[in-house]
Order: sequence, then structure tokens, then C-alpha cells
Amino acid sequence: MAAWQRLDALRSAWTTRVRGYDAVLMPSAPILPPDAARLMTDDTYYVTENLLALRNTRVGNLMGLCAMTLPTGTPSCGVMLCGTAFGEERLLAVASSVEAALS
Repeated sequence: MAAWQRLDALRSAWTTRVRGYDAVLMPSAPILPPDAARLMTDDTYYVTENLLALRNTRVGNLMGLCAMTLPTGTPSCGVMLCGTAFGEERLLAVASSVEAALS
């Protein structure tokens, strides 16, 4: 129960902090793709790489945000735009503008 209350407090603080911004931007994958063969044979490597790959998307998941990723032209790298909870329509409009700027 205490963990849920803490998460609710963090979500409230996040919402207050980013109010007024169109989106919060971050890299979608803070690492380059891992060695696929090693992922299948090395459990420790898999766990480590999986946590690294998901660490930025986890922010959106925990805060209950909508998010989308746009390609940047660099293989396996994108820019993730995080909007507000239930703000998908607004985020799509923002993403359209960002996509045009990246093109």
C-alpha cells in the first residue's frame, strides 16, 4: 500500500513538474542493440541488457504516460516523446511536428 501511495505522489510531482510542456523528450534506447546470440545463452547478460534497454521507457510506464518513438536516422536509435496520461491526441499532433522537423 505504501509503494502505491509513493507512486501516486511521484506521478503527481511529475505532472506538476512537466505541466506547460508539449512533451518530455528522451532517447528511446540508451544503448545500441546487444549481441543477439549472447542474449540467448547468457542469462546475466540478458537481464543486464534488458534492464538497460527498458530503463527510459520505464519512466513512461510508471508515470502512466502516453509515449511514442520516432526514428532519428541513426540505426536502432529514436527519440521518445512522453505526453500526459490520456493525452494521446495531443501527443500525436506534437509528434507530427517533431517528425517534420527531423525529416
